[in-house]
Amino acid sequence: MSVTERVWGAFTAMIKLEDKVTRQAEALKAQQQRIEDLTARVIRLEAQLELLTSAALVRRLKE
Repeated sequence: MSVTERVWGAFTAMIKLEDKVTRQAEALKAQQQRIEDLTARVIRLEAQLELLTSAALVRRLKE
């Protein structure tokens, strides 16, 4: 194996590694966006639950 082949192999391995890192970064961004969307949904659900719980409590107190 010549030096040129070894250098070429190192370059190709580095390019493949860079591509993998780029794809992982994109996947991580997408996953983070999904987590943020789910967090927002949970917050909305918690707010609705609190409102309904307090409304039920007020209704019970009036009876």
